[in-house]
Amino acid sequence: MTTQLFDLTGKVALVTGASRGIGEEIAKLLAEQGAHVIVSSRKLEGCLAITDEILSTGGSAEAFACNVGNMEDISALFEHVKSKHQTLDILINNAATNPYFGHILDTDIAAYNKTVDVNIRGYFFMSIEAGKLMRKNGGGAIVNTASVNGVHPGPGQAIYSITKAAVINMTKAFAKECAQFGIRCNALLPGLTKTKFAGALFTNEDIYKSVVQGIPMGRHAEPKEMAGTVLYLVSDASSYTNGECIVVDGGLTL
Repeated sequence: MTTQLFDLTGKVALVTGASRGIGEEIAKLLAEQGAHVIVSSRKLEGCLAITDEILSTGGSAEAFACNVGNMEDISALFEHVKSKHQTLDILINNAATNPYFGHILDTDIAAYNKTVDVNIRGYFFMSIEAGKLMRKNGGGAIVNTASVNGVHPGPGQAIYSITKAAVINMTKAFAKECAQFGIRCNALLPGLTKTKFAGALFTNEDIYKSVVQGIPMGRHAEPKEMAGTVLYLVSDASSYTNGECIVVDGGLTL
């Protein structure tokens, strides 16, 4: 007996931060399940590379560059979505930044502003624009990539951790207010995952060892291991899942 619970055929999905890492794997998996994926990130070249990979395996995708920390970029992206597709079924807020690694007392205003602009303001207004389209068209699914750091602040990652805590609460706020429109909003909270974004944790051997020692599974995750949870959250398999923040960390936060 087969199931169609994870079938996304006919769905339009927008994935930010999709040129590498977790976002890349999410974009590829959603395309494998039949969605047309708008691959978005700051640099068009990276988006095109992932789009080409999806197309080469028979999937449907397009590239559109957007810096979610820039309100004009967000407006341009959604003008494109509205003019070309008239709808949006799935939004994955995955783009994020973490420009500062160090003691909280040494955080400067530039690092603070950049982190807040991308990780909070960007997610918020991307969700608003997507939510307006979803409300108009009868519903949709939003998934925010937060972090276990939003629950337990990471060493040397104070402002990043603070913004991810905000994303967790933002997820619940959108879930509560938008469910009446058929819009579900949930979050993925990855643990230690080997990406370029998390490079500082992997290059610092002491920090890496201390984190891995606290993971019951005894290893870090690969980006591909995060994508399945997102597929669940945007598919019919999770039709009654709303406002949940799912931790995928190998047991780190147990």
